[in-house]
Amino acid sequence: MRVNPHDIRPHIRGHHVRRALVVGALVAGSLLTTATAAYAADAAVVVLAQAESVEQVLENVRGWVVGILASLATVFLTIGGVRYILGSGDPGEIEKAKIAFRSACVGYALAILAPLVVTVLQGIVGA
Repeated sequence: MRVNPHDIRPHIRGHHVRRALVVGALVAGSLLTTATAAYAADAAVVVLAQAESVEQVLENVRGWVVGILASLATVFLTIGGVRYILGSGDPGEIEKAKIAFRSACVGYALAILAPLVVTVLQGIVGA
């Protein structure tokens, strides 16, 4: 009995995609856990509830926003890389990977611009 290789390929590709998504989720989880643990060590020193000025509150907000945006951008970059590698030349998967790469670039750009937003807020508040 001959097996048509085209009948098996979608099953194999689906298996590889699931495996890649699991690996990507583990990598993203470890990155987020590391970032959270590093930030938690700093957060133990800085008490957010006892801010002495509006400037300090805005700086704390900036730190949180930059951290969250950079973490999400890293997750999108990881997902895009996994999709691109496992796409096997499939135009649909390659396009999804490119979209994830663009999302990562937007996230990093917003993280870089976060201090500018804080400066604008300081100008509005008058701090």
